[in-house]
Amino acid sequence: MNTATINVNLDPIDATLEVGLKDLWYPICPSSFVKTDPISVRRLGYKLALWRDAAGQVHALEDRCPHRGAPLSLGVILGDRIACPYHGVEVRCDGTVMKVPGSPGCKLEGSRPTRAFHVTESNGAIFLYNASSNVDEAPPLRLPEQLTSPEWSSFLCYTEWAGDYRYVLDNLMDPMHGVYLHKQSHSMSEGENTAEFQIRDIENGFVFEKKGQRGVNFDWTEWMDLGIHVMRLEIPYPKTGGPGGNFTIIGSYTPAEKNTSAVFHWRCRKVQGWQRDTWRFLYKDRLEERHWRVLEQDRVAIENMEPDANQHENLYQHDLGVVRLRRHLKKLAQAQIERLGPKV
Repeated sequence: MNTATINVNLDPIDATLEVGLKDLWYPICPSSFVKTDPISVRRLGYKLALWRDAAGQVHALEDRCPHRGAPLSLGVILGDRIACPYHGVEVRCDGTVMKVPGSPGCKLEGSRPTRAFHVTESNGAIFLYNASSNVDEAPPLRLPEQLTSPEWSSFLCYTEWAGDYRYVLDNLMDPMHGVYLHKQSHSMSEGENTAEFQIRDIENGFVFEKKGQRGVNFDWTEWMDLGIHVMRLEIPYPKTGGPGGNFTIIGSYTPAEKNTSAVFHWRCRKVQGWQRDTWRFLYKDRLEERHWRVLEQDRVAIENMEPDANQHENLYQHDLGVVRLRRHLKKLAQAQIERLGPKV
């Protein structure tokens, strides 16, 4: 069963959260998805056309020609513009119609009716700024140290799960499930199966952590607002896992199609020189398959939850992090509604 939506009858706050908050960066797909031809993806309540120009730069427009609504993603790339396959209308990457071959000089030429999006690439992924309106310049993309410092090395793990992305957030904000759901894994079999948790505020978010246990299992998770919402957690690793100490995971999650979440995890270790080479070899040769098995356990649990599972919960102390995050996101959604109106 797919968790298509969290609430069957969405109120304005839930409807706003379902498609993702505005004026934030989101990862939308791996860089490898966009090659020589345009592609179409559904993200954040939009159908998007993505393509690369001759220099390899990625561009994004809403995948709808302003003339008759044909998909621009089926068109022809002309550098920083794309020509609709239906009537040849050429739309530039900023949404401006540059040419209408069938009716030169018509009022459509020079207008800017198409929704354009700022995109950038980093760490093997394409990121999109989900602006509430067309903007000429987006704020810079800020990522955690693990994805920006040369002292760290990472691999992107991308997948898509059938379910609301907010259930994926809940899953990461629940360290206690590690010792149960993943107890047979290579890295989460140790530690106590009972715990008391606490919340610790940090500059850009908060940490939800076990009291009295750290570096033993999935013992804490961190939520950060850097202009992109990201989560960070740490998994202890034995020496047989190669150099670099504990294993850090950076996660970010994007609403895709109605029944789908785009799930991004970067697996990171602080390694340089020969240790970096060793770690990257070990990851591809031994560790990656094990990590996919752990993710598969999460996927099966989330996808088989009822759509309204969160309406029938009986929460306890282990769920303080989930409650804190849900309340904070609802507060952000309410502020957006007051500023822009519902579902801009």
